[in-house]
Amino acid sequence: MARYTGPKTRIARKFGEPIFGADKVLSKKNYPPGQHGNTHKRKTSEYGTQLREKQKAKYTYGVLERQFRNMFEKASSSKGITGEVLLQLLESRLDNIVFRLGIAPSRAAARQLVSHRHITVDGDVVNIPSYSVKAGQIIGVREKSKSLEVIADALSGFNHSKYPWLEWDQSSLSGKLLHLPERTDIPENIKEQLIVELYSK
Repeated sequence: MARYTGPKTRIARKFGEPIFGADKVLSKKNYPPGQHGNTHKRKTSEYGTQLREKQKAKYTYGVLERQFRNMFEKASSSKGITGEVLLQLLESRLDNIVFRLGIAPSRAAARQLVSHRHITVDGDVVNIPSYSVKAGQIIGVREKSKSLEVIADALSGFNHSKYPWLEWDQSSLSGKLLHLPERTDIPENIKEQLIVELYSK
């Protein structure tokens, strides 16, 4: 599946947030990229604000337009608040769970670990980053992959208690999705209601 592979700092500066993780350039240049980024300030329309929020969510979770629209349609046909359900669907992606468990330092790295068959779900290797993890399922590191330096470095000093919907077992290098997260537990700075308004037009 295709994914965004362009300059990440440029995207982070566009939104003024480190959506791909810590960014040294963003901390020095916290204004939009381009020749007039630091001086020219345009007034954004309502549509522009809504579109910007959708793009931010797509870049944050590494999802392309068709996938994102399909997830929105699934969320809108589900019980509950559409925007919150959408974020829960994004959070339950396997690559995101691997990132939240601290097995990988970023979602991009988590996606690569999954694609390269280093991750298991309930003991079976799953190499689909968009795989939707269900409550009660156990996500682990494949036995022969447990010595990988990237995984050891990511787990070193990681605080597993910051996500109450996940449970971590250090001895087996595996975690369990206890339940879908509440909106207040999801740390991403995304105004999901704007995305709902955009797709509802």
